[in-house]
Amino acid sequence: MAGSVNKVILVGHLGKDPAVTYTPSGVPLAKFTLATNEVFKDRSGEQKDRTEWHNIVAWNKLAEICGQYLTKGKLVYIEGTIRSRQWEDQAGNKRTSYDIVASRMQMLGSRADSERAAAGPPSTSPTPPAERAFSPNPQHPPAERAPAPEPPAEPEITDEDVPF
Repeated sequence: MAGSVNKVILVGHLGKDPAVTYTPSGVPLAKFTLATNEVFKDRSGEQKDRTEWHNIVAWNKLAEICGQYLTKGKLVYIEGTIRSRQWEDQAGNKRTSYDIVASRMQMLGSRADSERAAAGPPSTSPTPPAERAFSPNPQHPPAERAPAPEPPAEPEITDEDVPF
């Protein structure tokens, strides 16, 4: 196989509402966190839960859609690539962060599920059907892609699970 592949597929719950900003040239940018959960048994047979937090970045039309329709607690399918960023902290230490640059997003679950998970008032904006996917690449419209995998059974995320 020639070349390489950088592809990430995540199914998880939003840790907070997306923050949409615009670059100086007017390009939309949405940032949010996504929690994925893993349930496993340790060596002693005790069941353990592990939550991984992922930084998600979306650009252009996908960023606007994320900002308009996604809310904290909503179950979503994210497809994209992983990117590393290097920076210096306040003490001058070199640090590395990893972001998932989303190229596709699909809302999963029912509207009632997402509102319950968000533990907030119902949204005033209509939520599009869960089957609708958004793809910023016009050469590969969502209808031509395989359907998203069924999300694994996950415990509901509560405010106590969110580290911020």
